[in-house]
Amino acid sequence: MEDGPRGAIVQRDRTSYAIVPRTPAGIVSPEHLESIIKVVRRYNIPVIKMTSGQRMVLVGIKEEDIEKIWDELGMTVGQATAPCVHYVQACPGTVTCKYGKQDSLALGLEIEELYQDMNLPAKFKMGVSGCPRCCGESYLRDIGVIGDAKGWNVIFGGNSGGRPRIGDVVAKNLSKEEVLDLTRRLLEYYRKNARPGERTARFVERVGFETIRSDLLTLIPYIPLDPTRP
Repeated sequence: MEDGPRGAIVQRDRTSYAIVPRTPAGIVSPEHLESIIKVVRRYNIPVIKMTSGQRMVLVGIKEEDIEKIWDELGMTVGQATAPCVHYVQACPGTVTCKYGKQDSLALGLEIEELYQDMNLPAKFKMGVSGCPRCCGESYLRDIGVIGDAKGWNVIFGGNSGGRPRIGDVVAKNLSKEEVLDLTRRLLEYYRKNARPGERTARFVERVGFETIRSDLLTLIPYIPLDPTRP
């Protein structure tokens, strides 16, 4: 899905690279942390950068070391430029947070596992928040999910880039199974109808949210006909 060395992003100097090991929903095991520290020290990697997507970027790698580092890490690639799901960002939810209303970690991990290899028109980011405080930045992700006492709310078409856009609420008060179904249908609709390289924010602006919502209504009974209905 990318040119050049596997999972590597050329840097400003055009000679060194960065890699992003996959850390689903921001979870890193002690074993993976130990592997990261070992390769950073062995290959003198100068920078470990935490990203807004709850991932670690290892920056300043020599091209000839990239494949050896991946082998020693034993981790899969977290995509950073390819047209696919890059990550699912998730807050702690009910696992540890006193404000959590829904289990955002479990849902985020399940969504990432289901869709990490799906080819899409452009890069795609998701955010899952376990309460309305929205620490998963769900309104600014291509698909966002927010939990409250009544269930899950699903957002589509958010973006935090140079032309930021708050996503539109597609449906409210869903079960986990309905969220997974709606996520799949939104991804499939976007894949079928978006232009190459078109992020969801621009896609919604071009097509219109009500058009998208109307098209989905023919397939999804749990989205109310009246969008103002709670």
